[in-house]
Amino acid sequence: MAQKTTASATAVAQATASAPIVSSAHLVSPRSAEMSEFEFGLIVAGNAFHRWIVHCMSAAGLRELMPLDVLVLHHVTHRARNKRLADICFIMNIEDTHLINYSLKKLQGLGVVVSSKAGKEVTYSCTDSGQAYVERYRAIRESCLINALNANEGLNRDIGELARLLRLLSGIYDQAARSAASM
Repeated sequence: MAQKTTASATAVAQATASAPIVSSAHLVSPRSAEMSEFEFGLIVAGNAFHRWIVHCMSAAGLRELMPLDVLVLHHVTHRARNKRLADICFIMNIEDTHLINYSLKKLQGLGVVVSSKAGKEVTYSCTDSGQAYVERYRAIRESCLINALNANEGLNRDIGELARLLRLLSGIYDQAARSAASM
């Protein structure tokens, strides 16, 4: 009896694993049911990613940050070059500049980002304190995430392909948003 139960549990698990999981069945298109499945996966993964980056930065010592604040700090730190508000918004694909501006002010208040002005242009850069937090974040990321991933060459190739597809879909979503805004 135990073998039969195990076999049926295995069959159910396999069927469940291959069945599409959608959060918005009312939006499923006969032309691409997979898109609804993707959107549900994006929601779940996005929430998990945001939870992860906040907890990782908290473990690094910055406990007051929201997900966007963490992402802005990482972008300001990227390549150790000063960034303008418009540059940050463009790279992060965020149209609402006030959201980024709010994060920058918050990060400045914490002493991890500093602004400088050259004429009318304001740029932002990471402070030494901010850099130290980002370095601790990187070490924690390596320990908790990268080690748990235990990626081999094939998985890394798949992750790279997934990143490419996400960039492609991002462009399609942006185009669809522009079309919807003009209706």
